[in-house]
Amino acid sequence: MSAQDATRTILVTGVNGQVGYELARTLQGLGHVVAVDRSRLDLSNLDQVRAVVREVRPALIVNPAAYTVVDKAEEEVELAMRINGETPGVLAEEAKKLDAALIHYSTDYIFNGEKEGAYVEDDPTDPQNVYGRSKLAGEEAIAATGANHLVLRTSWVYGTRGKNFLLTMLRLGADRPELKVVADQFGAPTWCNTIATLSAHLAAQSFATQDSAAWWSERSGVYHLCAGDSTSWRGFASAIFELAHESGLIATQPRTLPIPASDYPTPAKRPSNSRMSNEKLAQVFGLAAPHWRDALKLCLMDAFPRSPAARA
Repeated sequence: MSAQDATRTILVTGVNGQVGYELARTLQGLGHVVAVDRSRLDLSNLDQVRAVVREVRPALIVNPAAYTVVDKAEEEVELAMRINGETPGVLAEEAKKLDAALIHYSTDYIFNGEKEGAYVEDDPTDPQNVYGRSKLAGEEAIAATGANHLVLRTSWVYGTRGKNFLLTMLRLGADRPELKVVADQFGAPTWCNTIATLSAHLAAQSFATQDSAAWWSERSGVYHLCAGDSTSWRGFASAIFELAHESGLIATQPRTLPIPASDYPTPAKRPSNSRMSNEKLAQVFGLAAPHWRDALKLCLMDAFPRSPAARA
């Protein structure tokens, strides 16, 4: 690392979250990483957001923190809109004042799910729940500032921390011989480490250029970043059990029974099609996300020790 790299500061929000935890590690080596949690940077407090950015004076802000309790957002509309809709714009404003840049994360929920194929970045948005509307508001607030930015839309994020589908299935699968899982909603299960690793590649590219202003001018905008290919929630669950059983993490492999989403009603409506194309990411940056099954296998291998029987 050069002396210039060592003094470059990268501010990462939400360090206790799935993606934030991984980012604090993958961004090491690109500069001085300042990773903050809610106790230091509460995204619902806009004055505090401004104060922290002005104190840290980062060259890059990476913002994975968000209001993510999708169903509860239907009740806490104002809070969700402030954290997901207003705060990203404030971060972008502060970044612009510092001649810095912002990497921010959005969601497949900004689409209505009615398209037959994979969504591309220019497809019309039509969020069907408060969470999706709040995330779309955040995208629009960032763009309106004119700041250098990358908005990365991802989907079905999972990992080995917090609350997510992977951990829920492993917990339920340990006690039940069969589980009913929604089979008519489709998307790309995306490992949080995949998001963080590709984000670090993007940051590295931006820092490596000799003309930073031109680099950001040509590339600022929205990109899809999710695992390759897609499956249903039932397909995801079946793969979790299959791979976990193969590696000795669970003793028996539960059966998954397909059910329609209508049999599992939730306060917030989910899109039936969350497939998103990564083609723009590949064309502009030369980056390719792994197939969702490959990433899932790596996640299970990396996070959970194999049993003696599986190692034999």
